[in-house]
Amino acid sequence: MENEKHHIVPYRVYFYILLALITLTFGSIGITHINVGEYSVLGALIFSTIKSFLVLTWFMHLKFDQPFLRIMVGFVALVFLAVIFITFLDYYYR
Repeated sequence: MENEKHHIVPYRVYFYILLALITLTFGSIGITHINVGEYSVLGALIFSTIKSFLVLTWFMHLKFDQPFLRIMVGFVALVFLAVIFITFLDYYYR
C-alpha cells in the first residue's frame, strides 16, 4: 500500500464530468420523446454506455488503477454482452 502512487484530480474535472453526465441523461430522456422508431433504443443504449464509461473511469478511479483491474472489468463487460446477445438470440429464434 505504501508503494502506490496517489493521484489528485482537480474538482473542476469532476464538475465537467458531472455536467457531461447530466447532459447525457437529458439526451437519453430526450431521445425517447423524439420519434426515430427503432433507433431510439439504440440511442439510449449509446448514451448509457458513455455514461457508464465516465463513471467507471473517473468516479470509480479505474483510470488510475492497476491494468489487471481494467482487464477484469473488461472481462465482466464482455460476459455481460455475451449473456445479452444469447438472450436476444433465444428471443429471436422462438
